Amino acid sequence: MSDKTRGPRRGLLIILSSPSGAGKSSLARALRDWDPSIRFSVSATTRAPRPGEVDGREYHFVTPEEFEAMVARGDMLEHARVFGQLYGTPRAPVAAAMAAGEDTLFDIDWQGGQQIKVSDLNADVVSIFILPPSIAALESRLKGRGQDSAEVIRARMEKSLAEISHWAEYDHVLVNDDLDRCAEEVRTIVAAERLRRSRQPWLKDFVRALGDEQEASA
Repeated sequence: MSDKTRGPRRGLLIILSSPSGAGKSSLARALRDWDPSIRFSVSATTRAPRPGEVDGREYHFVTPEEFEAMVARGDMLEHARVFGQLYGTPRAPVAAAMAAGEDTLFDIDWQGGQQIKVSDLNADVVSIFILPPSIAALESRLKGRGQDSAEVIRARMEKSLAEISHWAEYDHVLVNDDLDRCAEEVRTIVAAERLRRSRQPWLKDFVRALGDEQEASA
């Protein structure tokens, strides 16, 4: 079926979650390399920028007062406190993308994912959880970054175990024992979810037109 035959579909809210170090950032990049039209949701945070990070690209860096004001106004689709800092998803850009029929990718933890799944946008959510091949591999990846102290790594490992306990709350669960294969599995999920009947509002009129065509040719 040609693109001219197909009508517009509903956009997806793609939630990609994993314990820190399990590879969700790499998988998110691979997904957007596959389809650059997928919009990445840029979160707001109260933490300080890391070297090389740019405001509005990796995060919207705001003060705690600004963040709390956004929450109070209902401007956050989801928010949570992680390692003493606030993180959240501004609602306006996501709503604009949905109105345009565009997919939005969220690189967030289980808390943010749950808030989006119970929001008024829940019908368009597709949630994917990424598991590490082992706890030892997860710890090795965190140490290999060379960014965090031993104390921070211990805290991240503790949080990772808590994060993993929520795996069954997701629509799809993958084990990242091979990055290329896992990336392909993520792409397959997104491609299939785009084709759900509920996300093809044009199909009803298309099928009706097929019936009319049949009657006219009878």
